[in-house]
Amino acid sequence: MKKCWLNLKDWDKKLVTEALESGIDAIVAPAAFVHRIKELGRITVVAPEKGDMKIPEDVEVIIINNKDDEDRAADALRSKIVAVRTTDWNIIPIENLIPRGGENLFTFVRDINEAKLALEIMEKGVAGIVLETDNPGEITSVIKYIKSINSETFNLITLQITEIRNIGTGDRVCLDTVSNIGQGEGMLIGNSSRGMFLVHAENLDNPYVSPRPFRVNAGAVHSYIRVPGDKTGYLGELGTGDPVLIVNKEGNSYMSYVGRSKIEKRPMVVIFAEDEEGGRHSIILQNAETIRLTGISGEALSVASLKGGDKVLGFVERGGRHFGMSVEETINEK
Repeated sequence: MKKCWLNLKDWDKKLVTEALESGIDAIVAPAAFVHRIKELGRITVVAPEKGDMKIPEDVEVIIINNKDDEDRAADALRSKIVAVRTTDWNIIPIENLIPRGGENLFTFVRDINEAKLALEIMEKGVAGIVLETDNPGEITSVIKYIKSINSETFNLITLQITEIRNIGTGDRVCLDTVSNIGQGEGMLIGNSSRGMFLVHAENLDNPYVSPRPFRVNAGAVHSYIRVPGDKTGYLGELGTGDPVLIVNKEGNSYMSYVGRSKIEKRPMVVIFAEDEEGGRHSIILQNAETIRLTGISGEALSVASLKGGDKVLGFVERGGRHFGMSVEETINEK
């Protein structure tokens, strides 16, 4: 996930407010500004004097004038975040440093154009940028761009329902997020990390209960769910404040957060489906009319009326997962 910090050299309340409202990751500021920043909101402040501040990691700023400076930065990248400043905007030192520790490399930029260049260099980019600007609108533009590149895209495919079976009572997880979720949007969930279903949000009217546009009635506690950072998690382990991905019918996603997770005993149903190559996938959901998968046009399909031959959206990947991380190995999950 790409990061953005604001370098606050002179006190400017408008800049700090815009940074906070835009969701910037941290503010770099003189120690004298720390109290004033924290009066406006909770945010990480990186300052030359630690005091009682929370600093995420050791951070070193290195000005690159020559090859020796570049080598010094490369050595420091092994153990800390390094924010490099070139004497003029020069991408060559950045290109040289990315293979030597790009996951810890930040660089100073002045506007959205320099930010795009730094974050896209060598198709990988730096881990983060330190924005230097006196224009609140520039903060908005840069953060919007970073959110767009942090967004994950999934190649959704058609899964055809083959069997639906009642299996009795289980522990079901209902996720209430801090975002209202739109039509054709939900979460990718499944019994296997390699085959997941797009479970639709509870944002439709029905005769039994009012819409809950912030809610995904997500499935059994053991289920996998896609979370940010190309990772999966277990539904039963998610709690307040944890990040989740909201995915739409086109496979585009954005990040939200769990406001509340409710685990309750409910009657459950297991749904089996096949992909176009004959792969078999399954999901266990609560057996209720308000629980829905997502049809191939983005429509919500209730599990109560789902039948064999119906087609829904899902995501299939090759390989397996270990502690939520993708690995290339043979895993047979049934």
